Amino acid sequence: MNAKLIVLNGASSSGKSSIATCLQQQLEGTWLTLGIDDLTRALSHGPSDTTAGGSLHLSSDGSIRVTHAFREAEIAWYKGVAAMVRAGAAVIADEVFLNGGKSQERFSAVLGGLPAIWVGVHCDLDAAELREIDRGDRIRGQARHQADLVHDGVCYDLMVNTTHIPPDQCATIIIEWMISIDSSLSSG
Repeated sequence: MNAKLIVLNGASSSGKSSIATCLQQQLEGTWLTLGIDDLTRALSHGPSDTTAGGSLHLSSDGSIRVTHAFREAEIAWYKGVAAMVRAGAAVIADEVFLNGGKSQERFSAVLGGLPAIWVGVHCDLDAAELREIDRGDRIRGQARHQADLVHDGVCYDLMVNTTHIPPDQCATIIIEWMISIDSSLSSG
């Protein structure tokens, strides 16, 4: 497989960014971490804009409504990630698939056959909600709203749960899985 794209998908505050950092530290070579927060920041009209330039509508209960403008930007973003991988970069995508399997389908379609490792990042709701409060940069309720939504219909190569497993160990699990797949492909 020798994939140069690892897609981490999970709800807000599930631990994706922490795992991505640990993967960068443990994997050989240079790995870029890019994700939904980068896209949202790029769309935003300054640091106080929480609507990504009007393309996201955040409700007080933590739910998020995505506009057509956001979807267009998201597809362009996915195409950019795919282009970087095609150009030789190794990328860890830190994602929140608000449309579950349909989000994965959109991302997969632009990859055009590029190998990717799809990792589901889970966290018990109580732990995610505590992280959400500690972070202070999320609307309370996002973790609860997204907990099942982001995984609905998504097909994963493997899943990790950050409730009781620290990010560095989750990264090790992912890397060991990658090594085992590469070993089985080379010996088969």
